[in-house]
Amino acid sequence: MVTADMVVPDWDAIRKEIAAVLYNEDYVDKSYGPIVVRLAWHTSGTYDKNTKTGGSNGARMRFAKEGGWGANAGLKIARDVLEPIKARHPEVSYSDLWTLAGAVAIEELGGPVIPWRPGRKDAVDEKDTVPDGRLPDAAQGARHVRDVFYRMGFNDREITALVGAHALGRTHRDRSGYEGPWTRAPTSFTNEFFRELIENKWTVKKWDGPKQYEDPTGELMMLPADMAFLFDPEFKKYVELYAKDQDVFFKDFAAAFSKLLELGVDFGEVTKKN
Repeated sequence: MVTADMVVPDWDAIRKEIAAVLYNEDYVDKSYGPIVVRLAWHTSGTYDKNTKTGGSNGARMRFAKEGGWGANAGLKIARDVLEPIKARHPEVSYSDLWTLAGAVAIEELGGPVIPWRPGRKDAVDEKDTVPDGRLPDAAQGARHVRDVFYRMGFNDREITALVGAHALGRTHRDRSGYEGPWTRAPTSFTNEFFRELIENKWTVKKWDGPKQYEDPTGELMMLPADMAFLFDPEFKKYVELYAKDQDVFFKDFAAAFSKLLELGVDFGEVTKKN
């Protein structure tokens, strides 16, 4: 009898299937790409290098405990979009599918090729779910940002590169409490987040929601954690670099995002990234 773990996945075909489901006329900005990137990010960003817990292995967001974290609000949309692909390819783990989908989405939205390799395994239950609170809090500043990312093993340059993913998507009042896009092209992966951050004039928005910043038109927003990259001199020097040179940003982002997607994974024998 042939079982799922005996079947070798056709990764090229799976990549094409992921790309095919990203566009949707009826969804926000007509693309699931940004929320799929967020899914890959949040399933990986729980890693603690000191305890070697968390990370992209396990895909425990399928279960109520991690799936119910406030930071993961709305991500069921992305998981549901990918579910038919998982059903067609039972040999593929959720944790491989979700991380590959994030890499494919970056590429499909105009970003760099993200080195990726399979080998993650799914948890059978939620008993080893890490404590809530490991993902970034958008209301906090530079110290919190560093605490979160240093715990995962990133340095200041890698942290700044990763936040450039805010070129994509928008915040939603009914999910995070915040509202609005970071850029005017939320389905295009560019260095525009850095350009807007450094070149625009940002003031605190006057409204009944949590503290966020707005540009003079009131159409774009920045989170308090985003502004930390402008206020902190070490972060700011990389913001300025990436605002001026998209090629350098793409190179650094691809390396940092690939690293993020592999946190907590023991690949055993070295496998080729594709």
